[in-house]
Amino acid sequence: MNRIDRMFSEKKGGVLSVYLTAGYPGLDDTVPAIRALEKAGVDMIEIGMPFSDPLADGPVLQDCNQQALKNGMSLQILFKQLKDIRKEVSIPLILMGYLNPVLNIGMETFCSKAYEIGMDGVILPDLPVEEFQSHYQELFHNSGLHMVFLVTPQTPEDRLKKIAAASRGFIYMVSSAATTGIKKGFRQEQLDYFKRVRDDDHGLPRMIGFGISSRDDFDTACEYSQGAIIGSAFMKSLSGKGNLEDKISAFLSSIK
Repeated sequence: MNRIDRMFSEKKGGVLSVYLTAGYPGLDDTVPAIRALEKAGVDMIEIGMPFSDPLADGPVLQDCNQQALKNGMSLQILFKQLKDIRKEVSIPLILMGYLNPVLNIGMETFCSKAYEIGMDGVILPDLPVEEFQSHYQELFHNSGLHMVFLVTPQTPEDRLKKIAAASRGFIYMVSSAATTGIKKGFRQEQLDYFKRVRDDDHGLPRMIGFGISSRDDFDTACEYSQGAIIGSAFMKSLSGKGNLEDKISAFLSSIK
C-alpha cells in the first residue's frame, strides 16, 4: 500500500504536512531537514523541487527557490541526496514542483527515479488534468506514484469531480486563488468553500494549503478536512542563524 494511503487509513484527522524547499537554507540541508521534520511529528512532507519561475508561489517561497538554485540545487542533485532516505525516514514523501524541470529529464525517467528512491506522490500544479490523463496516468499507476491535483474556490463542481477522479492519495484544497504566502485567518467565503467540498465527499481525503501559518489556522483547516499543509510560514522560520533542527522543532511546537 502506498504510504500516503496507509497514513490516511491510520490517521483520520489532524494530519500535518509541511512543504520544504530542497536545498534551502543550505544545499545539503534537505535530508537533515526531512529527518528533523519526522522527529518533530510531521505526518507527511512535500519536497519542493526548486524552479526559476514558480508561478504559484508567493515572495517567501520564491526567495527560497532562488536561494536553493544559487546553492546549486537541481533535480539530479536532489535525487542523489534522497537515494538513501528510506533507510532513515518512514513517513510519506511527495515531490512538488513545476512541469518544466521534470520534462527536461523526461517524465518516464522522473517517475522511475522517484519510485526508486522511495517517493510516494507528485504534485505538479501546472500539469493540466487532461494532459495527465491522456499522456501520463498509466505511467504513474505503473510506477506506484500518486498524482495529487489542486482545486481552488473557483473550481467548478464538474471540474472538481474530474480532478477528484484523476487524483490519488488526497485532494489538495488551495485555500484561496492567491499565491502561497503567510496570511492571518480565513474569510467566510473560504470557510463556505471548505464546507462545500467537505460535504460533497469526493471519496478522497482532503488537505488544505496556502496561507496556513498558525495553530489557529491549522485547527480551523482540520475542522473541514483531514489536515493542512504549511509552506511559507515554515520556510520563513528556517532563515537566519541558528541550528536547523532547533528551528524546526520550535516552529512545529507552535503549530501542534
